Amino acid sequence: MKKMLLINAGVVLAALSYSAIAYDGQNCSEPGVCWEPKPGYPDKVAGSKYDPKHDVNELNKQSQSVVEMEARNKKRQEHLAKTGKFVYDVDDIE
Repeated sequence: MKKMLLINAGVVLAALSYSAIAYDGQNCSEPGVCWEPKPGYPDKVAGSKYDPKHDVNELNKQSQSVVEMEARNKKRQEHLAKTGKFVYDVDDIE
């Protein structure tokens, strides 16, 4: 009796999970392109009330840190090639 109950519960759960996967609630123009703007959302975001108006300096912080990281890695690689010893702290490299 327990076995039949478990089997029936498994079948019900499988059917429910399949139906949840089958419908995602969106109308996709093509697979993976399912974004739909809400009514009243402008075609062009720049200059509208939805424009985030990011600060240019804040946006450049990531690229500046990447350039600095690459410079540190270059120093580490040069030191490793010369001495055969890896030093993590760039300040310790002479």
